[in-house]
Amino acid sequence: MRNVIECVPNFSEGRDRARIQALVAAMSGIPGAAVLDCHSDADHNRCVITLAGEPEAVAEAALSGVGKAAELIDLTRHAGVHPRIGAADVVPFVPVEGWSIEQCAALAHRVGRLIWERYRIPVYYYGAAALRAERVQLENVRRGQFEGLHEAVLGFPGRAPDVGGPSLHPTAGAVTVGARTFLIACNVNLQTTDLSIARKIASTIRFSDGGLPGVKAMGVALAQRGIVQVSINLTDFSQTSLALVFDTVRREAQRYGCAVAGNEIVGLVPSKALESAGGSAALSSVPPAQILENRLAAVLPSLFLMEKASNEEPFEGIRNKGMAH
Repeated sequence: MRNVIECVPNFSEGRDRARIQALVAAMSGIPGAAVLDCHSDADHNRCVITLAGEPEAVAEAALSGVGKAAELIDLTRHAGVHPRIGAADVVPFVPVEGWSIEQCAALAHRVGRLIWERYRIPVYYYGAAALRAERVQLENVRRGQFEGLHEAVLGFPGRAPDVGGPSLHPTAGAVTVGARTFLIACNVNLQTTDLSIARKIASTIRFSDGGLPGVKAMGVALAQRGIVQVSINLTDFSQTSLALVFDTVRREAQRYGCAVAGNEIVGLVPSKALESAGGSAALSSVPPAQILENRLAAVLPSLFLMEKASNEEPFEGIRNKGMAH
């Protein structure tokens, strides 16, 4: 059986095309791993890059991305509507085939230590890799964002990183490394400049406010486009379907007399998340290239041929640092 994982690092850069391409390049060309997708947004000032392949190779690619982000991104000069604490803000590992969530959590812990050893950037663990109950939820780790956390770590021991620190890196901040199951990031744009409408809808649908199970949401203004957005993370599409999320937002928008300007899925989406779409127009137009399994099928055979060939020589970096299966 093949061992395949996904990693979806989020970087605090969504405006400079050259920097985004440099991040992709830093994570490319590693035998056994491939970049499947890259999505960027100028208002969020963030890019989401999807990696997949053999666990050690994916981990090495993610580490390369973290290092390149530290070189290129200065959070003291960064602004965007998406919360962030790091140049490489979040690095989640996701089991796909042959590996468990527990193995991904162990990998996250080893990668976190290597981030500190290589780049002197402190690390927080979240999700299934969390070492403290209050850090399971990513939003708790990011509370206060880079600016607030930069001060909090010096005065409150409970906010100190899990690895390194206690001070944040002066320009790269901290990295949140974790393990989780498939997450679908999606956005619904509203044809209005009234941010309060997006925030009310976000409150209606998010689970923490009594809304839909597995849904996190926030309302943000997209100044460059002159509209507002309900930005959503669906953490468990087996509890709440993606179609239900989109339909509920559309219904709530109509209640406020507001039209939906468009929907988007950020990154790749598992095919199972589309099976319950029914006649949802928002999901019927998802292109085949955005379905995770299609992208994996296109790259996995060549990935594992590359990995087999690379085993003839020692694998530099992660493989030699105790990261075998």
